[in-house]
Amino acid sequence: MTSTTTPPQITASHITGLVLAGGRGTRMGGVDKGLQLLHGKPLVQHVLERLAPQVGTLALNANRSQLHYARFGYPIWHDLESDYPGPLAGLQSGLAHCTTPFLASAPCDAPLIPYDLVAHLADAMAQAGAEAAFAVTVGEDRRQRHPVCSLLRTSAKPSLDAFLDAGERKMERWFATLHCVEVEFPEERAFCNINTGLDLRRLEEEQ
Repeated sequence: MTSTTTPPQITASHITGLVLAGGRGTRMGGVDKGLQLLHGKPLVQHVLERLAPQVGTLALNANRSQLHYARFGYPIWHDLESDYPGPLAGLQSGLAHCTTPFLASAPCDAPLIPYDLVAHLADAMAQAGAEAAFAVTVGEDRRQRHPVCSLLRTSAKPSLDAFLDAGERKMERWFATLHCVEVEFPEERAFCNINTGLDLRRLEEEQ
């Protein structure tokens, strides 16, 4: 008789959510993207409202405008390095600060992230016994990876520290060093990024 074991579940109480708002906003003229308004609310607020119900606790990664971000009522964790090394530095800060076994991340400029993002990542990660999971969408002619929408075991921190210490910055290259699962989501639009003022205007007109 063959016995089967059910992989342990990853519940919301085990997960810290982190909204990444630590970038330079270069393609938007250097403004703080997370604070730009969509339908009268800052982009980061849209993301916080979608991510908060999916995790046990929540924080923001921000390197400027920290007084503005503090108004949302969540802890502010800045990069451990001072030269804006990119979203991996935000993850590094999250892994250094969080006290739960898992860290879920989403960017401040993706205001339509799915309400079931973390649950799907957690289910796939538990099934595979993986160290990490991130979202992908599949269109007619391409497979689009969204590694900033991820779930990580906090035990991955030494690997990320070493990766950044070596001068590496590419998220997908670091994820490739881990036991990582890619989790498909049906709607690519849910992961749209607001990188320019034009992107923001278009999204406001569409909704």
